[in-house]
Formats: sequence, structure tokens, C-alpha cells
Amino acid sequence: MTMSQSPNLSLIDHQIMWNRLIAVVEEQANTLVFSAFSTPVREGGDLSAGIFDTRGRMLAQAVTGTPGHVNTMALAVGYFLEKFDPKEMKAGDAFITNDPWKASGHLHDFTVVTPAFIDNRVVGFFAATVHFTDIGGRGMGPDAQQVYEEGLYIPHMHLARQGKINSTLKTIILANSREPLQVEGDMVATMAAGDEGGRRLSAMMHEFALTDLTDLAEYIIDNSRQATIAAICKVPAGEYCNEMCLDGYDEPIILQARMTVGADIVHVDFAGSSPQSRYG
Repeated sequence: MTMSQSPNLSLIDHQIMWNRLIAVVEEQANTLVFSAFSTPVREGGDLSAGIFDTRGRMLAQAVTGTPGHVNTMALAVGYFLEKFDPKEMKAGDAFITNDPWKASGHLHDFTVVTPAFIDNRVVGFFAATVHFTDIGGRGMGPDAQQVYEEGLYIPHMHLARQGKINSTLKTIILANSREPLQVEGDMVATMAAGDEGGRRLSAMMHEFALTDLTDLAEYIIDNSRQATIAAICKVPAGEYCNEMCLDGYDEPIILQARMTVGADIVHVDFAGSSPQSRYG
């Protein structure tokens, strides 16, 4: 029994609940895909979905989606918690941003976070990152030399309050899009996916008589860390180097990487790569 394991739950119980969380976020992702309006989401799977504990740590992610969205979303939820106090959140609330430094990297990707409740208490969060078809600016491509040229920037703010969508924000977003119907449909679909995730999580927690996700979260984090270290240990220690040349926009770009593998850590050094490009 690990230190984080509840004395009333076995390792099998924890593993079953972990698998259930993965199933829950798959339902969240499928709800998003099936209800979305745009081709990038419905056909391309340009999205991610995940569940987070009250500390903003990702506990499970949907298989549906892209690694880039999943990995940026894993850090994005913490920035929402710096802005919004969970104690003040209500059922039906939803939060949104496309901050490229605190969300997913470029303005077309919006991250939406919805709180999940048990007995009027926030027990976790569902998040999804979706590539909106169009948000103005220069459109798709690397032409922009400033973030302001790329499209409409939305800071961390309420997308909905107690189930009522922020109509002012919606109007601004749609007024700046060449495809307002698709954008609106995807926006509402993302909220619906979070709601479905919350319903599935509530049913699971009642089934296992859980009042919070604390013990399960520690089990998942501890075992994930141990599995990662075990995987690193299988790689022969040493240094590995590689280099590649990209076309770039105005001139070729060189990417160099030196990966150092130790007993339980991997370090990557990009020294020797081309300097930052002024294009997107």
C-alpha cells in the first residue's frame, strides 16, 4: 500500500477508478466531437480533453485529440485557478482564454474550463482545448510578425455564469470571425462536453462513495511518476544529438538538440539552434 492510498481502498479499486476517469474524459471528448460544427474538430480531432484535480493537476486525458493540445492544456488550468477562486464558482460556470503564453501557443486554440461539483463543492475541473476555425487577423499562416496580427485575443474570463453564456463576449468573438456559425457551434459544444464530463464524474464518485478526488489524485500522480522514471531507466545513459533544417518563412531554420539521459532524468539542450523568428 502506498502512502497516498486510502486504507479503505485497494490497489485494484484505485486502478479501476483511474480507468473510469479515462472513460469519463473520453465521453467528454466524444461529446465535443459529435456536437461540434467545424471540420477541424469534427473530422480532424484538433482538440484535447482532460480532468483535473482542485490543484490544477491533470489526472486523465482523452485518447481523442492531439498531443500538442494535451500537453499545453496540462499546464493551462493552473493559470485559471490563479484568476478564479473555486470557492466562488457555481454550477454552470465556464471559463475561457486563448492566451498563447498561458494556454496553447497560438490564438486559434481556445481553452475552456468547467468546474465539477459534488454537494455544491468543487471536486475537480474539466478542460478542453479546441482549434476555432477563424478568429480574424491574417488567418492561417506564419505571416504575422506580432501576436496582435494573428487574431482576437481573449484573456482569462467567464464564458458562462451559472449556465448563461456571456453574450457580450460571444458577440465580440463572432464579430471578429469569418466563420461565426462554426465558431459559435464549437464554443457551445465545448461547454456541453464539460457538462457531460461533470455528470459522468458525479455518477462515478457516487458509485465509489467518494467525497473528493484527493486520494485517487495522489495515487495517479505517484504511479505516473514512478512509471516515467522506470521508462527513463530503460534508455541507455548518455548523450544523444540530432539536427534538422526547416524551410522557415524568410530563411531556413536550424533546430539542434542534445539530449542527456541520466538515471532518472532527461535533459534537452537546444543550443546551436537558429534564433527566434520574427514570424509566427
